Amino acid sequence: MSDSDCCSCHEKWVGYRCNCYFISSEEKTWNESRHFCASQKSSLLQLQNRDEQDFMSSSQHFYWIGLSYSEEHTAWLWENGSALSQDLLSIIEIQKGKCAIY
Repeated sequence: MSDSDCCSCHEKWVGYRCNCYFISSEEKTWNESRHFCASQKSSLLQLQNRDEQDFMSSSQHFYWIGLSYSEEHTAWLWENGSALSQDLLSIIEIQKGKCAIY
């Protein structure tokens, strides 16, 4: 059984461990990427633990993820409002002080 067997993803999306991922070849800003994902009823990638990095670890490219710095909370927050786990901090690169890539 392959990792994508339990996934039913749209065309051009990749199934991995019962999740669907869209990897764009277009260069966009973090906000443009976030809006594109929202238009697809999706969101930027949100890493919850190191196991979830397996899918992207073979790539030679960097991708925007759903993490940004909240001035109000003075903390890095995922799009769903949860805080960034400290054990994930080493695999994330901060861009322009407000957004992050993986």
